[in-house]
Amino acid sequence: MMQCIAKSGVLRGEATIPGSKSNTTRAVVLATLAPGRSVLHNPVHSVDCYSTVDVCRALGAKIEIGEDVWVVEGVGPDLEPPSDVLNVGNSGTTLYIITAVASHVMNGWAVVTGDYQIRRRPSGPLVKALNDLGARCFATRPNSGAAPLVCGGPVVGGTTSLPGVNSQWLTPLLMIGPLTQKGITVEVDNLQEKPYIEMTLRWLKHLDVQFTNTDWKHFHVPGGQRYEAFEGSVPSDWESACFPLVAAAITDSDITLHGLDMFDAQGDKEIIRILQAMGADVEVKNDGDGGIRVRGGKTLHGIEIDCSDIPDAPPILSVLGTQSEGRTVLYNLHASRLKETDRPRSIYEELLKMGGKLYWENDDRLVIERSDLKGTQIDGRQDHRIVMATACGAMGAGGTTTISSAEYAKVSFPTFFEVMTSLGAPFELEGESEHAK
Repeated sequence: MMQCIAKSGVLRGEATIPGSKSNTTRAVVLATLAPGRSVLHNPVHSVDCYSTVDVCRALGAKIEIGEDVWVVEGVGPDLEPPSDVLNVGNSGTTLYIITAVASHVMNGWAVVTGDYQIRRRPSGPLVKALNDLGARCFATRPNSGAAPLVCGGPVVGGTTSLPGVNSQWLTPLLMIGPLTQKGITVEVDNLQEKPYIEMTLRWLKHLDVQFTNTDWKHFHVPGGQRYEAFEGSVPSDWESACFPLVAAAITDSDITLHGLDMFDAQGDKEIIRILQAMGADVEVKNDGDGGIRVRGGKTLHGIEIDCSDIPDAPPILSVLGTQSEGRTVLYNLHASRLKETDRPRSIYEELLKMGGKLYWENDDRLVIERSDLKGTQIDGRQDHRIVMATACGAMGAGGTTTISSAEYAKVSFPTFFEVMTSLGAPFELEGESEHAK
């Protein structure tokens, strides 16, 4: 295992943010379902995306991994059963999407599983929806509602419903909908994480797939369509950008980040509005094309933040709250509690170790007050967002902070430590990574 030794410091200079993990995952799967040669520009070389590549290869795709371009020879919709278990590693997005894709496998079965965190993540609503639509899908552990999942098809189509707390249950149905005989209609109750669904729909639109979205409550994708091979570019990752942006805002830093687009569908671009509302000096040049500059050293003040559309942001927003005057309140945290860990609870417990002043008003409102953080031993919990958030928090803390599971940053932001140290972050890595590929 690897650990990060982090101290207080500042950031200076410019850096480019890599491609989006969520977009790369969608692009690789869609290219697998499109017969012929697809070309993907700016994919991210993250552990989660390599897991997506592995399972798509197991389903018959031929994928060439280049530095800036990946080429996918897709197999089309008529998938044959894989010869081995489909292991998604630590990728929740891949778990849910591949479960739906595997449920469309003809003339056989597929088994989808992952690491110990994946085998705890709730899949029951997706499994029920797939069975409503004609699949044969079940968990190997009765009543667990979690992987390993056994899947067979085809998914014929029809109508189903989903709770809206997790967009990762809806995205897979939208992606396989065009390939079904009858099409798929989904009624969604109180959809959270809308930007992730917008991301999925933009990919469908890019591939000329017909669909309707009525008030984020009623989705319909007609059947009898097909995916065509395509060329596309993966946008840079706003979720990754949140970490250096916040680290700069809470320290006496001056950085400019490149590759980010204010018109992208990703919900975490909201970090710009949040930082500005809290008093940070943030300059967006030409909607991101000219870079995004953050000059730290300003007095920040707490605000209330709705996290329903940004479920990956609570860890770094909690760090931001500790360095802001008054109270910062994070609410609508339900989706964030269904990730690799219960992220609001995880960051709450780790920041308490650092002297953070945090408390719960109820299970869905985390209150953070201005805190003098101190270095300590942090459990990264094998969760990339917790590792990166606490490393950024250490930059505004006194003393030395040691963070375990540092290699898990590679899950989503494989160059996190390289980017941060290139900007001057006082981070040192010790130990061997078991998570690198």
